[in-house]
Amino acid sequence: MRIFSTFLATLAFVTPTLAQDHSMHGGAPATTLPAICLENAAAPAHDMSAMAAAAGDEAHQALAAGMDAMHAEMAAGMTATDIDVAFVCGMIPHHQGAIDMARAELQYGKDEWVRGMAQKVIEAQEQEIADMLKWLGDRGK
Repeated sequence: MRIFSTFLATLAFVTPTLAQDHSMHGGAPATTLPAICLENAAAPAHDMSAMAAAAGDEAHQALAAGMDAMHAEMAAGMTATDIDVAFVCGMIPHHQGAIDMARAELQYGKDEWVRGMAQKVIEAQEQEIADMLKWLGDRGK
């Protein structure tokens, strides 16, 4: 409960900064998304480091790092003009964020059921990312 309360307090602090442009050195977004996903992208960023700092440990910092990358790439990918492309481009980093969080669970978590679920998340999300990248590639762009 304490972590959840800390997260809510941090979210209230961080939320006003989410709309700001945090362009990276020259304004280009750091991304692994295909070019088709970035045709209209600015360089938005979400900084979850405040949440990690509030939690104060390495495990939470690992979760937050994955969320930071996910939010920035989701926002960039969803600017694609074609709605189908925008959906897929937003989902790729969303799935990668789930993988990153699951890897943090495998590294730091102790509960065997949760660790098993994390492994299933990794396997399923990696396959879905591969499927989405193939679909984007098949579009010929």
